[in-house]
Amino acid sequence: MSYLDLSSVSKTYGGKVQAVKDLNLSINTGEIVALLGSSGCGKTSTLRMIAGFEDVTAGEIRVNGTAIHQLPPARRGVAMAFEGYSLYPPLTIRENIAFAMKAERLDAAQVETRVKDIARLVELEDVLDRYPSSVSGGQQQRASLARALVRKADLHLLDEPMGQLEPQLRALLRGRVKHFIQERGLTAILVTHDQTEANALADKIAVMEDGELQQFDTPTALKDNPANLFTGTFIGEPPMNVFPAGMRRENRQVIFGLGDGVSLAYDEARFSPDLRDRLEKNRDQIAIGVRPHAVRLSEDGLPAEVLVNQWLGDQTHIAASFAGGSIVSVIHDRAKVQAGERVGVSVAPEDLHIFDGSTGTAISHGGQLA
Repeated sequence: MSYLDLSSVSKTYGGKVQAVKDLNLSINTGEIVALLGSSGCGKTSTLRMIAGFEDVTAGEIRVNGTAIHQLPPARRGVAMAFEGYSLYPPLTIRENIAFAMKAERLDAAQVETRVKDIARLVELEDVLDRYPSSVSGGQQQRASLARALVRKADLHLLDEPMGQLEPQLRALLRGRVKHFIQERGLTAILVTHDQTEANALADKIAVMEDGELQQFDTPTALKDNPANLFTGTFIGEPPMNVFPAGMRRENRQVIFGLGDGVSLAYDEARFSPDLRDRLEKNRDQIAIGVRPHAVRLSEDGLPAEVLVNQWLGDQTHIAASFAGGSIVSVIHDRAKVQAGERVGVSVAPEDLHIFDGSTGTAISHGGQLA
């Protein structure tokens, strides 16, 4: 049985604005789950409903089989790191972190040991005796994170816990925090708009948009087998290339017609029979997706014209006009092509993601039905 269950949970503000719509989510003991989406997608509202800081408009929230959605926050066994830090101004950083352990009735030596350990984890040892107003926003954020992690709780809820940190420190803490959570078997939910953070920390990611759950799966599955066009384009950097297309079968080939008379033609044997039948039903309403890392530049490829060539230190991003739109290719070496130069573009059938052009639902990935 799952540890945390959200069953048909909805949240409406003012009787009109529906922030979360019929959300169903099950999380197992010891899992780290990220709620990922753009601003206003409902992820923070979901976290606050679990914590008890927002009422549930409809549905149930259960922890280990027990309904908690009508309990006050103090009785839910939840530790939360707030996006706005919420530190106590009259208390030092040390006292703010220690405050989380008051209910455990530990002796002073035990409290001090745990405070020092968690401060070392988040690089706060040098500011423990300073007050929140005298430290940086990033240090306040780390103090809020430390205060949540040091608590013994049924759930640890982390709302954008590293958004104010510089990239190098953020990368360091991601590894440390994940190890800390896994080593102790904690169950944690992370809210973030940063897919790099979600991929680095989470066992599973719940992609949300407009209050609705789009897909809940592992980071690898989200990238390789997106359930719909939104997830396909939201996950991945640079984003997936997408082209509206029509499809026909001719001379034992499956041919996808893109814009400007450009066609992708493949041996029909590269597509499963059930997929070929499904494509026939959607032949005039298809969207073709291909990840930039799968776009290959070759002399014998389809014609494209380079728009931008960017070297990012470890890879090259090339944007080119193609099929009435643009296409991005990622190469792991320097590429010498220049803007205005003609190049050839090729895409293997196993790298195609095909979606229903009207609903956005995934039809296939890599030549097999989704």
